[in-house]
Amino acid sequence: MSFTVYEGEVVSLIGPNGAGKTTAFNVVTGFMRPTQGTVKYRGTALTTLKPHQVAELGLVRTFQRSSVFQTVTVFENVMIGLHRRGESRLWDTLLALPNERRSERKLRERAAEILASVGIEHRAHDLAGSLAYGDQRLLGVAMALAADPSMLLLDEPVSGMNATETGRFMELLARLRRGGMTILLVEHDMPMVMGVSDRIVVLNYGRIIAEGPPDDIQGNPEVIRAYLGEGVKKRARGS
Repeated sequence: MSFTVYEGEVVSLIGPNGAGKTTAFNVVTGFMRPTQGTVKYRGTALTTLKPHQVAELGLVRTFQRSSVFQTVTVFENVMIGLHRRGESRLWDTLLALPNERRSERKLRERAAEILASVGIEHRAHDLAGSLAYGDQRLLGVAMALAADPSMLLLDEPVSGMNATETGRFMELLARLRRGGMTILLVEHDMPMVMGVSDRIVVLNYGRIIAEGPPDDIQGNPEVIRAYLGEGVKKRARGS
């Protein structure tokens, strides 16, 4: 498989279970090494890098399952992500020197901004484990945003969300895109995918069977046979 995500795009990677979507994510983000081939980001080869090194280049991902710190607050979860970017040194922190206080204040302000951007600022002081599943997914995105990504990789972000929560998430993606964020998305919710994507890449048995804008994908006979089904084609005709 070979495809490109251009700066500022929302690209969705779709396909049946077992098609290779999460494997592709794992290879891009350093959690798996490819047996052959290369992955490049802005000219830099990623295939020998560890996950934290990939993240430092600006590629940050979420996971299929919620990966928040359940026993600390929502706000503290985001602060954990932000502290990687702190400017203070060890002695500043130990002695509570002015540099540390200024840095901490900036981080707390940024954490509040991120929580507001994903719509869960009202839960800031609640334990992360007490959040509904949909809000935990949003917290996972907030933690990813805390790492200041230039490209965000989202692995089934609306899995388990109801229609209202999914709608809120689509609005969040639209805001991120307007802010210049590049997004690669793996998702099974086809109305959501069709509504947010600039381009869609379709995998089946580990190979790309189609690539293009949503309208082209909805009407592609091979994609319909392999994944979408006739129901999606009929809805597309009626829309």
